[in-house]
Amino acid sequence: MAEEQSAAETTVVQTPSQETVESKTGGKRAREEETVTPETKKTKVDEKEVRKTGPVDVGYKKFDESVEMFDYFYKLLHYWPPNLNVNKYEHTMLLDLLKKGHLEAEKKMGTGINAFQVRYHPQWKSRCFFVVRVDGSADDFSFRKCVDHILPLPENMAVKSDVNKALGGGHTSGGRGGGRGNWRGRGRGGKPRN
Repeated sequence: MAEEQSAAETTVVQTPSQETVESKTGGKRAREEETVTPETKKTKVDEKEVRKTGPVDVGYKKFDESVEMFDYFYKLLHYWPPNLNVNKYEHTMLLDLLKKGHLEAEKKMGTGINAFQVRYHPQWKSRCFFVVRVDGSADDFSFRKCVDHILPLPENMAVKSDVNKALGGGHTSGGRGGGRGNWRGRGRGGKPRN
């Protein structure tokens, strides 16, 4: 019986489209392998090719890559003083970004745009572009999402889903924080105890 079992285990036949696999009981089962052809690869790539690539005009500038566009608006966001209207040039750039990149541009523009400002977001406490409408109301928008919609950002820069926000933020460690493993905390800063 042991001789029959070892003989059954050694007979494995492989073909390019089909593979025969031996099970421990000595029985055979056939499995179809997925063959990858250029057409199959093309259909997988087509999902990402739906997004536009190449030079894109936004406002007065032409951007060849999404990272270049991201850097432009990132620098504007972080160098412009908060709660101050942007100048006409930057206003045109942000307006075109909003129109071309935001999924709900009409809703964001509302009755009309009076100005764009950089403000601190009341909930997230980070710098954000805000649309100041003619009626005095204001609403924030994500330049990152707009850029990603116009030209896809690399995966490490792409917009993350709001799953972390729904689950309570991205904090992974609980507790009171602390430091680098010193359980006592800072205290009064005097001599260490012996």
